[in-house]
Amino acid sequence: MDAIADTRHWLEAAVIGLNLCPFARAVHANGQIRWVLSDARDPAALLADLVHELQLLAAADAQEVETTLLVHPQVLGDFLDFNDFLDVADAALVDLGLDGTLQIASFHPQYQFADSQPDDITNQTNRSPHPTLHLLREASIERAVASVPDAADIYERNMQTLQRLGPAGWQALFKR
Repeated sequence: MDAIADTRHWLEAAVIGLNLCPFARAVHANGQIRWVLSDARDPAALLADLVHELQLLAAADAQEVETTLLVHPQVLGDFLDFNDFLDVADAALVDLGLDGTLQIASFHPQYQFADSQPDDITNQTNRSPHPTLHLLREASIERAVASVPDAADIYERNMQTLQRLGPAGWQALFKR
């Protein structure tokens, strides 16, 4: 298993390929994504990796490292445990004084939106091949949203895209 290669393929095929995130293409093309594979096997070790990566991203030049994908295939495989960990992750942002500077988005193979069924195709917008924490700069998000006139509609467009694609179309994206 090559978790980084799997996640990169997912980013290229789904996130960029389906334009689920119109902001991802440029940072990927410009090589500004820091790809990190965590070997953590428990939440405490993952938290240590997360804190380290938050500090690195905060200190890095945005022209060099715009965002970080922290892929952690050996811990928090259960979505409910992963979801609970997000509170710990957000608390780390506050403890580091980075709340309002950075934020953490979440992707998981079992991601399920509230009030959706597990097999709802729209859950795929946040389903990555491995549990992944996406560390983002707030200022970059604000600039990106301001540059897209209909940014508020991205969520709805993504749902429609996935409903049109359907499960077979989604699976076809990942045939290598």
